Formats: sequence, C-alpha cells, structure tokens
Amino acid sequence: MLKVDQLKLDISHSSDDLLSLISKKLRVKSSDITSWAILKKSVDARKKPDVYFVYSVSVELDGNLEKKVLDKNKKDNNINPYSKKEYSLPRLDKELRPIVIGAGPAGLFAAYAFALNNMQPIIFERGKEVDQRTTDILKFWETGVLDTKSNVQFGEGGAGTFSDGKLNTLVNDKLGRNKFVLETFVKFGAPSNILYDYKPHIGTDVLKDVIKNLRNEIIRLGGEFHFNCQVTDFLIEDGKIKGVLVGDKKYFSENVVLAIGHSARDTFKKLYDLGFDMEAKDFAVGFRIEHPQAIISQSMYGPRFDELEPAAYKLACNLNNGRGVYSFCMCPGGYVVNSSSEANRLVVNGMSYSKRDSKNANSAIVVTVGGREFDKTNPLSGIEYQRTIENKAFELCNGKIPQQLFGDYKTGKISSNYGDFDSVTKGLTDFGPLHEIFSQEIRDSIIDAMGFFGTKIKGFDRLDSILSGVESRTSSPVRIKRNELFQSNVSGLYPCGEGAGYAGGITSAAMDGLKVAEAVIANNKE
Repeated sequence: MLKVDQLKLDISHSSDDLLSLISKKLRVKSSDITSWAILKKSVDARKKPDVYFVYSVSVELDGNLEKKVLDKNKKDNNINPYSKKEYSLPRLDKELRPIVIGAGPAGLFAAYAFALNNMQPIIFERGKEVDQRTTDILKFWETGVLDTKSNVQFGEGGAGTFSDGKLNTLVNDKLGRNKFVLETFVKFGAPSNILYDYKPHIGTDVLKDVIKNLRNEIIRLGGEFHFNCQVTDFLIEDGKIKGVLVGDKKYFSENVVLAIGHSARDTFKKLYDLGFDMEAKDFAVGFRIEHPQAIISQSMYGPRFDELEPAAYKLACNLNNGRGVYSFCMCPGGYVVNSSSEANRLVVNGMSYSKRDSKNANSAIVVTVGGREFDKTNPLSGIEYQRTIENKAFELCNGKIPQQLFGDYKTGKISSNYGDFDSVTKGLTDFGPLHEIFSQEIRDSIIDAMGFFGTKIKGFDRLDSILSGVESRTSSPVRIKRNELFQSNVSGLYPCGEGAGYAGGITSAAMDGLKVAEAVIANNKE
C-alpha cells in the first residue's frame, strides 16, 4: 500500500476528480487502483480567493505495481510506502473486575478496554445517564434552577458531551490509540469523516447517541453501570486500595480507575484529606466571546466561505507581562451555555450541534493563571480561586449569565444592548460589569490580546463582540500524581483523564483511559 500526500483540488471538486488526481500523481491508470481511502483532509486558504482541499490518501494498486511506482517516484517525497497503524490492546487471562469512577471519555474508554478483555468493569457515575441528564440540563437553561448532581459537568459522557464534540488532539500517538478512539466513535454512530478531517467534531446531538451505544456495548460485554452513585470514600489498607464506598455500600476491587472530571471538587477534597499525593497546577480563566460566524468564515476563507463548513480558528499570544492569552474550545456555529455545577456559582462554556448552524461563532479567550493568583503549595488553592471568580460571576446578574460588549469592557461601562448582532445562548442572560471580575492585570491582558487577535482575524476585536462570563473550567486545577506504573501513592488506584490532570479534551482523555487500562492489565499479569 502507498501513501500519497499534498493532493490539492479546488473545493468544488468531485470524488472522480480526486481519483483522477491520484492516478496522475502516481502515473498509473485509474483501473490499476484497486482501493483508496482518505487519510487526512484539510483546507488551504492561504491564497484567497483561491481555496483548496488538501488530501493525504492511502492507495492499493493492482499486482506488483506498487514497487514500480515507488521506483519511478524515488525523488517525490509525497509518495511513500504505507502500512495502517493498528491499535493492539494487551490481553489478560485472569479474573479481574476493575472499578471505574466516572463515565466521561477517560472512564468510558478504560471501561471499554476492560470489557473487551472480559474483565466486566463496574462503573460508578455521580450523575445521570445521558437522556435523563439532557432533560435536567434543558430545564436548567430554561428556568435557571440547577441540579448539582445532573448538569453540564456531571453525568454520562462527562463535560465534553455538552460541548462542540471536538476530537482533535496534540497528543503524540505512536501506538494508534487516537485512531482507535475515532474508529470506536464511528462504530457507535459518529460520522466517518471524523477519521480524516483535520479538525474533526461530532456535535453534542450526535455525541449523546454515540455515548449511549458505547455504554450498551460495555454492558453487553459484561460491564455494570451505576448512575446517581457517587463514590464518597475509598477503602485503603496498608497503602493499597481495596475498594470504594458508595452511600453505605462497599464495593471491593484492588484496581480502581479514578476518572473523575475537572469539576469533582468534593472528591478532590476527600482525596486530599486521605493523603493522596496531589499538586496545584496552572490553568486559564477568561470569558466566552461571540462574533457573527460569517465574519469569522469570511476572514478565514475569503469570498467563497459559504461553500465550506463554518470556519474554526485558534489564536494565541505571549504578552510582555509574562501572561499567555489564547482561544480555547472554539465552537463554530455554536452557543454559549451556562455550565454551572455548584449553587451560587456560575461558569460558561461553548457548545455546537453537529450541523454547526447557529449564526454565531464563540470561543473562550483565556489568560494563564497560577502562583500570582493562588498559593500553589496548597493543592486545592486553584479550586478556591475558581470558586471566588464563579461567585462573582453569579452575583453580577443574580445567577444569569453576565454579558458585556468588548468596547464597554475596555471602558468599564455596563452594556445596555447588543450591537449589530445578538447573542445565542443556552441559559438566561443579562448585562453586567464583567470588568470587575478579574484583577487589573488579567483585564489588561485580555484587552491587549484582543488587539493582537484583531490583526490575525479581521473584526475579531470589534467593539460589539459579546463577552460572557466566566470561563474557569478550561482544565483541572489539580494533578493527582501517578508513578511509572500509572498508580497514585495508594497502590492500585489509577488517576486518569482530564480531572486528574493528564488530558485536555475528549480525545486525549479517551486515549488516557486506554493508556491506564493497559497499565492495569500489565500490572496484573503474573
């Protein structure tokens, strides 16, 4: 099999056009190609208004043609031998029933790996299964009445379920875990284009069904789910995990995967009190910002923007004050959503459906925070900092999402109305003084960065850009340390995923779930 890179075609091309280009590139007839598949697809808009799709493909040729083609194209670095990278899950021929705490992507993929090994995992999730959880969230967005056990942060699928469903990751993937994760999503209902799109996404509407189908397969393979079941204590003897306490019932296992999300603050406190080795880590805070999607797409793609899917962006800068400011979790054609999980505290996030068809684009514009804001010698200090700013955000508008136009944020004026476009949100909103939430240094950092971002995307720093507050859950403020065996200082307990400080997004969390499952299997081989 061969791999062919840098195949460039106008965005209006057909599938036949791509096949013809492959044939031309390899200097073979189309009939000589027995099969081909897209490995990667991206957009090249560097020479607007000319916009192209750029492909990498795998190609299988008839007979012994592959060697001849390679010989003919020795000097072409875009034609090379190719072998498909297959993920290989290690096997364990031993009775073992691990406990998995948390049914987000890390917990689900750890459980799935165990289930494929006939290990019948037991999964505990403090929130509800995804359909019931969806009902609770819709009610919250309509009424403002929060269920602290079932919300955007807690429940089957984790916080990523009610987001854009982005699946891109920067994790170096030599063993094929990333591809396995994407193939698993497709197997359980995601569109197949996520296997090759440069910036793959599913969308919260489709992701909910994928998660449900994955759960049902884990159950079919012998797994056991317990929803509305929060692990409240850990059974430890002589520095080893023996099981967990759920309510007044004990469940025993010497292998426990701790895949709690970044918002499980009460569990972090329990772990700290029990003497688990933890540390505070830097994260980032800021606001959601909205722009008309057409403005973003036109800036990114030029006049032919409406022939393409809504454009995404990624922005970052380092300021002279030592702060990094960057966009996070960009949602093309998305919604700003109230993602609160604690009473009298407010946090926002972004979400898109699979069609990405709302009129606005949104992302978080966030500033790195750490030792200047909280005492990092205390592992829980970052959580308390988050709570402080979330309290402020809640109080600004009595529990409604506080909003402010960027121009008013700069001058310290409470906005009275939107500009040339309105906000699209899930949750009640009101105008408030967002400029009062953060320190002056963080406020100035956001203002300075917005000016820089406006040089990268025309209109990004427009004065009627809509800010919503507060974005504080970009990543876990805590890392639960693990050793070379992937275990904590309590033997047999495996910190895993985003909440434990080892991932940042759906795909990387799922991959970490696989990595931890592999470690559990390896550590239990005789």
